[in-house]
Amino acid sequence: MTATHPIASRRIAPRRAALALFAAIFAAAGAHAGEPAAEPVDLLIRHANVVDVIAGKLRSDRLIAVRGDRIVAIEADAKAARFAAQRSIDASGKYAIPGLWDMHVHFGGGDKLIEENKNLLPLYVAHGIAAVRDAAGDLSPSVFEWRDAVAAGRLDGPTIFTSGPKLEGYKSIWPGDIEVGSHAEIAKALDQLQGWKVDFVKITDNTLSPELFMDALQQARARGLRVSAHLPFVLPVDEVSKAGLSSIEHIEYAYKAGSSQEAQISAMVRRGEIDSREGWNRIQASFDRKTALAAYRRLAQRGTAVTPTLNGSFVTTYLDRDDHKNDPYLQYIGPGLQATYAWRVERAAKDDAAAIVRRHERYQRNASILPLLQQAGVNILAGTDAGFLNSFNYPGVGLHDEMQRFVESGLTPLQTLQAATINGARFLGQDKEHGSLAAGKAADIVLLDADPLRDIGATRKIDTFVLRGQVHDRAALDAMLAQVRGEVAAQRAADEAAKAADAAKAEPAAAKR
Repeated sequence: MTATHPIASRRIAPRRAALALFAAIFAAAGAHAGEPAAEPVDLLIRHANVVDVIAGKLRSDRLIAVRGDRIVAIEADAKAARFAAQRSIDASGKYAIPGLWDMHVHFGGGDKLIEENKNLLPLYVAHGIAAVRDAAGDLSPSVFEWRDAVAAGRLDGPTIFTSGPKLEGYKSIWPGDIEVGSHAEIAKALDQLQGWKVDFVKITDNTLSPELFMDALQQARARGLRVSAHLPFVLPVDEVSKAGLSSIEHIEYAYKAGSSQEAQISAMVRRGEIDSREGWNRIQASFDRKTALAAYRRLAQRGTAVTPTLNGSFVTTYLDRDDHKNDPYLQYIGPGLQATYAWRVERAAKDDAAAIVRRHERYQRNASILPLLQQAGVNILAGTDAGFLNSFNYPGVGLHDEMQRFVESGLTPLQTLQAATINGARFLGQDKEHGSLAAGKAADIVLLDADPLRDIGATRKIDTFVLRGQVHDRAALDAMLAQVRGEVAAQRAADEAAKAADAAKAEPAAAKR
């Protein structure tokens, strides 16, 4: 399997020198006292309540010792004298969780929006997100640059895992795709993606034929690549999972597997006897809990994960109740990115009362299978679908909204927290170093003011975020937000000035006519 890119350790020579001096001082002191020397560390978090997301336990009054970008110990706070820290944080009353992972984001909107997209990176950090999985857009060259710069310590932001451009058929409606129409073109595309060191391959079903979809999936898996996808309606979910699909993106595709007549309905659509709209009607009418659980257990057994992306659907589903025009968070989203929100809003505005009821019912049906997926043992990945195009589904805070949707749909706070931490790390083969708090793992630590195992809303109450060993207290996180807010205000002013200039130029031309 293609190795994921390394997450660079920020080991700076002056820090090593300081630690060496620090160690020498304490070693001398220990020797003089006839006691074991204290172990030098960069950071000592004291009296924390540590959430063990793997065991599902809350471990009270713990210390977390950090050296460089690694956790070196998590122990009872009574053992704090074993460590000599350059910096200490009193985490009394705080709850420590691993840095969060958003497993479905997008960067895009064209080259004119590169800076607006880059401005999203600090929004993720400001909301406790240590890693994001980019699921394709039209800015892949920039995303590759940001990925490498973050890994090398040249750019502040979450660790970026990316698919690069996704695979589609000819004349795809989505910008930035690699369009393929044959076995050979698929092979060439996969060569390109491997050359870019992508972390997974994404395939969608807009214009790609079912035959080429399966060919692309099989070729990618033969190379050891993970594959995430939107599934063609004419292919039964079980068939695609059996072929090696790593993850289903968006819960509605998984819903289809719960129909007792899925194979027959898929075949009817493939033969042209009914269209996909009627196919979905029949899928919904034949959905069966027993069938669904059996199908989802097969997904779990094969290792096919599901990224539900509930919040994006929630927002557009309920635009009739909240148009989001006055959301305070819009001050962090550039004007160009906001403009990409219009298409979904305009489409929803065309719905009459009956269509609005149907879209409410569709969201509720899709969300209702989340506990079934969990019960079946499917690896559920918390991902937002945030970025360009997806209206009012905001980078950063959107992951907290997604987690709220999970709990509303029937998951426990612990299951939800696992979906936003260890599950993503496991999916990407990064769980030996990421996704939970333990000695030897990455020092990505979020300190919360409240217990997330009681109320998932506690993940919004961030006191401090330690990212790759670097401490960002609340003031620093607020400063990140303020900086983005200022940059967006400047972008908006420039955008308005450009529009005014264009209007001024148009007036004389109109007068001449």
